[in-house]
Amino acid sequence: MNAINLKSEIKIVNQLVSLSLNFQAFFMLSYPKIIFFGTPDFAVASLRKLIEADYPVVCVVTAPDRPAGRGLKVKASPVKECAVDYGIPVLQPVKLKDSLFLEQLAEFKPDLQIVIAFRMMPREVWSLPRLGTFNLHASLLPQYRGAAPIQRAIINGERETGVTTFLLNEEIDQGRILLIEKVRIGDQETAGELHDRLMEKGSFLVLRTLEGILSEDLIGLNQDSLISSPVLLKTAPKIRKEDCRINWDQKAGVVFNFIRGLTPNPGAFTEVTMTGGVVHSLKIFRARPVQVDNPILPGKFLTDGKSWLKVGVRDGFIFIDELQIAGRKTMNTMEFLRGYRNLFAETHGI
Repeated sequence: MNAINLKSEIKIVNQLVSLSLNFQAFFMLSYPKIIFFGTPDFAVASLRKLIEADYPVVCVVTAPDRPAGRGLKVKASPVKECAVDYGIPVLQPVKLKDSLFLEQLAEFKPDLQIVIAFRMMPREVWSLPRLGTFNLHASLLPQYRGAAPIQRAIINGERETGVTTFLLNEEIDQGRILLIEKVRIGDQETAGELHDRLMEKGSFLVLRTLEGILSEDLIGLNQDSLISSPVLLKTAPKIRKEDCRINWDQKAGVVFNFIRGLTPNPGAFTEVTMTGGVVHSLKIFRARPVQVDNPILPGKFLTDGKSWLKVGVRDGFIFIDELQIAGRKTMNTMEFLRGYRNLFAETHGI
């Protein structure tokens, strides 16, 4: 082989190597290695959208398997079940600062991380990828920061909510906003129904956010710029059992919003005491508010024993359409009264 041919071949090889490196760089920019963090159903829709769009989700991080249901069988999270279906590696750390977990995470060399309905993340985790970590939140940030934005918005009688993507930082739900989409809340809509709509809207917003990050069109908006001094920021703290007790000494609209804001989970409840002091706990899932000029005592139950059941509130009644007595299945009012009409012979809510 003469020198001229050798030089030509070396030049061709160098060009091929250069093209290969450029292609790899382009591929890495267009298709970043993604680690997905999430646990409940709300996160599954977004995970599926990413997979179906052929984005390389190289790992999923979710909560450890836990006992669930009446039989307390150990159950995987919905996100884990989805990841296993697609053959994606799953990590389930107990502690996010655990050194072994951090090492495992770093081995995937993520370019981007996406977080939906997960725990508060330490800096060691959210600062790992070169493109950052963004979160999907079910409210119009900066309003309703916290763990229960869907329920709290309905309980407070809001007419509008939405989904927001934002970059994680040290503060809970306070990072730079990337994208927002508004959603109107139906007058009769329950938290469960709104959850499903926001879950679907959010999955598309996650894809749009990812595309915007890759194209470098999204730089983020500081949340402080959206807060003016007269504006009251409403929060969405986690809902505990004691937060679910119905206060009948309120107006019908307030009680109605409270019930639908906790339907189906964890469920608004009340207690009734029968003659003799036996207390029964009732969860109420479907109800209708009715205002009247001369309301009865708030918390007093009235029924015809066959088809209707109502409870007094400050300015009228709450008609109950669907409920559940502790330890039994959920029933409509007619089904319930066939078995429990005597429960309301001489009772009042407490």
